[in-house]
Amino acid sequence: MSLPTLTPASTLSAVVLPITGTAGNINSTVPYKIYSSTTSPLYSKQFLSGAVDQVSYVYKKLGGDVLDIELTEGNIYAAYEEAVLEYSYLINIHQATNILSDALGNTTGSFDSKGNIEAGALSSSLDGTHVALKYPKFDYSMTRRIADGIGAEVGLNGSVQYSASFDIVAGTQDYNLQTIIEAGVHSGSINGKTVLIKKVFYKTPHAMWRFYGYYGGLNVVGNMHNYGQFSDDSSFQLIPAWQNKQQSMAFEDAIYTRMSHWSYELRNNKLRLFPIPANLMQQKMWVEFSIPTDVWSDTDLQVDGVNNMNTLPIGNLPYNSINSIGKQWIRRFTLALCKETLGQIRSKFATVPIPGESVTLNGSALISEGKEEQDKLREELKTTLAELTYAKMVETDGAMMESADKVLQKVPNYIFVG
Repeated sequence: MSLPTLTPASTLSAVVLPITGTAGNINSTVPYKIYSSTTSPLYSKQFLSGAVDQVSYVYKKLGGDVLDIELTEGNIYAAYEEAVLEYSYLINIHQATNILSDALGNTTGSFDSKGNIEAGALSSSLDGTHVALKYPKFDYSMTRRIADGIGAEVGLNGSVQYSASFDIVAGTQDYNLQTIIEAGVHSGSINGKTVLIKKVFYKTPHAMWRFYGYYGGLNVVGNMHNYGQFSDDSSFQLIPAWQNKQQSMAFEDAIYTRMSHWSYELRNNKLRLFPIPANLMQQKMWVEFSIPTDVWSDTDLQVDGVNNMNTLPIGNLPYNSINSIGKQWIRRFTLALCKETLGQIRSKFATVPIPGESVTLNGSALISEGKEEQDKLREELKTTLAELTYAKMVETDGAMMESADKVLQKVPNYIFVG
């Protein structure tokens, strides 16, 4: 009996990666179409060329000349798009680290579902400008913000300070300043907020008139202990205005310190006077205070600006702006992704039976190798970027200047012969 002749329907796998790709197939096979769709603001013909070349690169690296590779063009294109977005992600985090402290409070952006900046209520001026590629100015936004808060606390930087007075009642030692102020002329500005008491005093704010009086004034000086007691024939020396200011401050401090017979305790805006007021004592007290501002106040335009990494107006990197370093990283990362995908496919069948034997597939090994290479590439890029932050480069330049200075100290100077 003769052996039957076997005639298999096909000697090839149902899915085999071609040796080269086709640009026309890219847009229909990638998930996000950020760089492949002609309607996308980041559409790039160079991306299409790079994706096509990646097919040949993967084909060669995975041994397509020897064994079939069970991947489609679409698998390669999808991995290539993912690699570009991963590179953009890592670079943008690096840039956010560089600029966030200077960008706080500045214009933020609106983003579409793919991460591209689009026109919006807060970002129309940034639409299509590729902010991720810009080198912003250093304006120390966070430092100035802190300084503004400190300045407002001490009455500087244009902060609004208020004053109010209340009558002293003989025999009454305790006064609720919050209640007194809320019942006064500033009630409309308080709006239920707890005021911040800055100073309690019983001399009127015009106490300085005694210093800048008829016989004194700007650019003249006499003896500090007898101001207000000069006769018409007194003589004065001309001095700069800043010295007058210093003397006036010293004079005011002397009034509050040496001449005061009062002391007080202030807790939760409740004032307790010492000694207990009597009929012959001062009739009025004054307080200086400020009203806390709303930290989300609309009057501060920076409130609606950048406040953390998420609101930085940084979109996906344009493909054409990625240099050779970045493109090589993308090729290697795409290959690692393709290894993982191929491993997932081959892992569906650990072994394939053949006549008299079975073939063990390397799916698990490919998955492990692909993931390991991805982690290695990410870490390699992160390590490089960590050495290239603006702060690190300044530190490196400083060390270089110190080293150069040490070298120059050892270089003998020329001897000039006249």
